[in-house]
Amino acid sequence: MEIKLPHIKTELPGPKAREIVEKDARYVSPSYTRPYPLVIRRGFGAIIEDVDGNYFLDFNAGVAVCNTGHAHPKIVEAIARQAAEFIHLASADYYYPHLVQLAEKLQQVTPGDFPKRVHFGNSGAEAIEGALKVARYATRRDKFIAFYGGFHGRTLGALSLTCSKTTQRRGFGRQLLDVTHVPYPNPLRYPYKTDGEDVGRACIRFLEDVIFKTAVPPEEVAAIVVEPIQGEGGYIVPPRSFFEGLHELRQKYGILIIADEVQSGMGRTGRMWACEHFDFVPDIMAIAKGIASGLPLGVTVARADLMNWHAGAHASTFGGNPVAIAAALATFELLENGLIENARVMGERLKRGLQQVAERHADCIAEVRGLGLMIGVEIVRDRHTLAPYVELRDRIIQECFRRGLVLLGCGETAIRFSPPLIVDAEQVDFAVRTFEDALVSAQAALRAHAP
Repeated sequence: MEIKLPHIKTELPGPKAREIVEKDARYVSPSYTRPYPLVIRRGFGAIIEDVDGNYFLDFNAGVAVCNTGHAHPKIVEAIARQAAEFIHLASADYYYPHLVQLAEKLQQVTPGDFPKRVHFGNSGAEAIEGALKVARYATRRDKFIAFYGGFHGRTLGALSLTCSKTTQRRGFGRQLLDVTHVPYPNPLRYPYKTDGEDVGRACIRFLEDVIFKTAVPPEEVAAIVVEPIQGEGGYIVPPRSFFEGLHELRQKYGILIIADEVQSGMGRTGRMWACEHFDFVPDIMAIAKGIASGLPLGVTVARADLMNWHAGAHASTFGGNPVAIAAALATFELLENGLIENARVMGERLKRGLQQVAERHADCIAEVRGLGLMIGVEIVRDRHTLAPYVELRDRIIQECFRRGLVLLGCGETAIRFSPPLIVDAEQVDFAVRTFEDALVSAQAALRAHAP
């Protein structure tokens, strides 16, 4: 019998899960953040089974990694076939055909009708590190612009850009790179917008009239690093005018634009890349997460005239691992043969359902936003003041977990919906119903414990 919906048969966590969680607390780094005690035994499609035999509907997808679902047969087949041939060689030292095949594919599918080159790493953070090095090498400039709420990784270089939570920076001292942060053009909340002003244009105006005149000479800026849709910061969709303004800054000052498509890329938004929704072509792209359906792979794609660094300038022992490359090629095939379109259709259904919930609960839901299957729901204490309601957001996530729906938060007070792109209408409708039930239950619980 096919299992498509949750089935919870034990208390959560169950006895086996509790034992593993207790051992984890003794032996594993405490730096990991786990919102609830989900101990996974296996996954298939959009379903996760825990070690106690409970089934959950996964609307997180390994933080937008498992775009093709868990254990897709074509991905498993590609991995097994490559593993039987050879598992590893250092792509910095040797050649093999599939790596070139994937590089050629990325040349074809990434925005921009111009020659490009590709560097392979192992993660989103590595893809960003590669992008930063390309920008500095090509421009001989050493300053960067990034955005409040942005998340670009936790390695020390990428951490200079990341500015979503203080916990990610606390204890690590001064940042390595010269990065100036500015507010992201959040249509719901933007501090420097004048009455009637478009928020995208307001952001560009702030950069030119304030940052470039008082803090950072534009001729010293190597690149502006931007998420086309801000992920960790709250699944925020900026207006098209923002990207038009970025292009103008690029032309005026020679500043490169690095698009961090680590979370928003690989079909998640109903297009292959989020940039495509805005007809925007970046100079450099960072790609990871969904590219290899769960295997470690990060990619930096840049204009060929920018990625002209000398041999030995940048490399990775495991970057471009053959098994991960095989998984990536199979992933692109699945995306192009139906999953991107399914993300668009199911995303519209999910967003419509969540908007109906928001209408019924306008007191605590300020906004439902997103593209494709990258949707955020903003939880607030007051609809007029937009005061965050973190306690309610976190309680809703816990109540969803108890009902078998796996969600995560993002931003200060939002909930992200990022299921695998194979999700169907029945699963989407279940998620919407469960979310509303959890919201009602969470509100009642908080009222019961209010002083």
